[in-house]
Amino acid sequence: MAKPQAAVQNKRTFPFKHFVGYLFSIVLTLLAVWVAFESELPAKVIMNVIYIFAFLQAALQLLMFMHITETSNGRIQTGTILFAVFIAITVAAGSVWVMSAGHS
Repeated sequence: MAKPQAAVQNKRTFPFKHFVGYLFSIVLTLLAVWVAFESELPAKVIMNVIYIFAFLQAALQLLMFMHITETSNGRIQTGTILFAVFIAITVAAGSVWVMSAGHS
């Protein structure tokens, strides 16, 4: 008799994909910290490098932890991703605006 599908999916294995994603996240964070504190680059270059590392880390976490490619109908849900990007940009820009208000 065949095993039920739920029993096959519940098999405990080591989450290599999550472990690799975690390691890459740590490496990207440490690289950003090193660039910020130890490099002799101009401030604008440092900010651009940190933005690039932040974008890479966000993409990495979407792929490795949020399972963005694992949808029920086999395609990425574009509307959901665009809404999430809008919310993230709104929160970040709003935070910068609030923190910088009154400090002219």
